[in-house]
Amino acid sequence: MTMRFNYSKWDGSQNVEDLDAASIFDQLSDSLLYNGDVSSALRELMSKGFTRPDGTRVDGLSEMIDNLRSRRSQLLGSYDLSSVYESIAGKVGEVIEEEIAAIDASEASPGGISSDVANGKRLELSALPDDLPGRMRGLRGYDFVSESAKMHFEKLVDELRNQLIESNFSQMKQALGQTSPADMQRMTQMLGALNQLLEKRAAGQDTAEDFEEFMDEFGDMLPRVASLDELLEVMARQAEAMSSFMASLDPEQRAELASLFSDLLADLDLGWQLDRLGSNLNQLGFSPGGQQFGFRGDQSMSLGEAGEMFSELSAIDSLEAFLRNPSNPGALAEVDLDQVSDMLGPDAAKSLKELAKLAKSLEEGGLIDQREGYLRISPKGLRRIADKALNELFKRLNGSGLGEHQATSSGYGVDLEYQTKPYEYGDNFNLSIERTLRNASMRQGQSTPIRLSPEDFEIERTEQLLSSATVLLLDLSLSMPLRDNFLPAKKVAVALSSLISSKFPRDYFSLIGFSEVARELTLAELPTVTWDYVYGTNIQHALALARVNLKGRDGNRQILLVTDGEPTAHVMEDGEVFFSYPPAAETLQATLAEVRRCTKERIVINSFVLDANDYLKRFMDKMISINGGRVFYTSSDELGDFVLVDFLKQRR
Repeated sequence: MTMRFNYSKWDGSQNVEDLDAASIFDQLSDSLLYNGDVSSALRELMSKGFTRPDGTRVDGLSEMIDNLRSRRSQLLGSYDLSSVYESIAGKVGEVIEEEIAAIDASEASPGGISSDVANGKRLELSALPDDLPGRMRGLRGYDFVSESAKMHFEKLVDELRNQLIESNFSQMKQALGQTSPADMQRMTQMLGALNQLLEKRAAGQDTAEDFEEFMDEFGDMLPRVASLDELLEVMARQAEAMSSFMASLDPEQRAELASLFSDLLADLDLGWQLDRLGSNLNQLGFSPGGQQFGFRGDQSMSLGEAGEMFSELSAIDSLEAFLRNPSNPGALAEVDLDQVSDMLGPDAAKSLKELAKLAKSLEEGGLIDQREGYLRISPKGLRRIADKALNELFKRLNGSGLGEHQATSSGYGVDLEYQTKPYEYGDNFNLSIERTLRNASMRQGQSTPIRLSPEDFEIERTEQLLSSATVLLLDLSLSMPLRDNFLPAKKVAVALSSLISSKFPRDYFSLIGFSEVARELTLAELPTVTWDYVYGTNIQHALALARVNLKGRDGNRQILLVTDGEPTAHVMEDGEVFFSYPPAAETLQATLAEVRRCTKERIVINSFVLDANDYLKRFMDKMISINGGRVFYTSSDELGDFVLVDFLKQRR
């Protein structure tokens, strides 16, 4: 059976599959570890976007904003705004030239106008005002000799009036079609009904039922809106677009076009309704605040095209302002995806739809939850972060020789290895009954009863277990994020906690964070821990707490110290914290005294030092000479390799 598949580009109508919560969460993990805050991590992911499991990209808000700015720059760099005025003035000039040519031809032809009439016409035309609205008013009262010139002028007036109306209602242009007298009459009726609604709203009256009736009658002329407030926002944006158009003209052209527009609508009830609409919008707080745009191109445009362009520029600014700082992913659902698709393309609209579902998808996946109104990492999310950090580090160790290695002697654990060996003096007497009876039967033959001899004894091997107690000291001072060491160090802490809890559950492990002072951290709070906004690297206090935690613990006891700075603080006898930078002699003495106490209690201190300077290296040399542990001078990229390799070697 042959199967066929048809592929097509996404156009917004297809269903978007549910997001892969685990994949998204994995891409959030570094940000979660660094900031310790789910909302901040989600905002960062919304900004930069993410990769779907199939390898395709979901565009981030930053990319969309860049594309919006690019589109704005393209518009401003392509067109010449003064061409709107010049185009109108040029067409008026053509009408006048056509009329003068007709006057000359009529005067010269038999039966045409007399020279006195021709001279009077020429004088009347030459006396027209220099400004555009004055010339238009003069021509509207002028008795044309040329029927063609008269027709061209009347057509120009109609075109300008239609373009002006379209510029004021570009959101409704597609529904309006041609602005015939009947269309303008219906538009006037719509504006009258809308103004009545707004005046009721301003008076504090309920307009819900009136709005439904209004939409039933005039909904075909309006964009899709669900409430009067949404319609008001559309009208306000359109008014803002026209205000921006006027603000972007030079002062002389602005004044002339404003007068011309007023004249074009003066003899229509529509003009009065538009003025009334502007007053009502202002009264309700929707006053247009037009922005001035600087056009740099040379392409000409008509008044109608200018209206469309400024509507698009207004929409670009509005969308950019919203995308710059959405309160949460769910807020993106408020965006008009059709508008996004028109401005940025269907792929951007699809990406925005997926970004809006981020938080909901992660909650449904059980990776985050809400507590007291705040988004938090769930226990399931904590486990996934820890496992991911551990897997990342072990992937780097492939081929390093780490793995399961058999010991040369049998251990004293309780887990069977499912192997046996002949009994030797001193072995635990974990007798393998099956192997022992078989040995005796083979030695004795088929006779019964079977009589055992010491050489028949075979015992079960058990896994050799090493007991280990580890305390990890994690530097939380300000220098860690400033030197880009915080995230790698925290990943190591998370990975090591996951390794011990999963692979060596009988081991003791605790975590201590330190900056000005030290404090014990629980494994549950570890992923959300961030650096401290205080000065001080108090290694002395951290060692003291670790020593207390390890007191009475069996097996190999060790402290793993991860830091990028020398001791600059210690706790004095009265409990106060002493801080000094550069490090004071008393801080170094107090820290080394704590190293001696750890050494006396047979606690090994292994240090992993990032960005070490000569001063820090000299301190570490002193610590080694006292304790005998090891110091690894490493980078943030290799920190995890060193810590895990060292821990596993010591564990064996």
